[in-house]
Amino acid sequence: MTEQKETTVKKVQNVIEQVRPFLQQDGGDITFIELTDDNVVMVELTGACGSCPYSTMTLKNGVETAIKKAIPEIKSVEAVNLRR
Repeated sequence: MTEQKETTVKKVQNVIEQVRPFLQQDGGDITFIELTDDNVVMVELTGACGSCPYSTMTLKNGVETAIKKAIPEIKSVEAVNLRR
């Protein structure tokens, strides 16, 4: 992994740690899986977030917005367990 990618991964993990308490309040959680070579963050939503009908909205409007605000080079955030 390049040094730049390592730095970006650390930034992503830091933002995830900041949003995690909000998900945990509702019985859910989020796990960082990977940062792809084209700057897509892959996560897994677990607990209540894994089965909630609003999880896609939470992911895009909450998690993705926070990550892209802090790290503009991120293209999107995708949940590995929400792919259809």
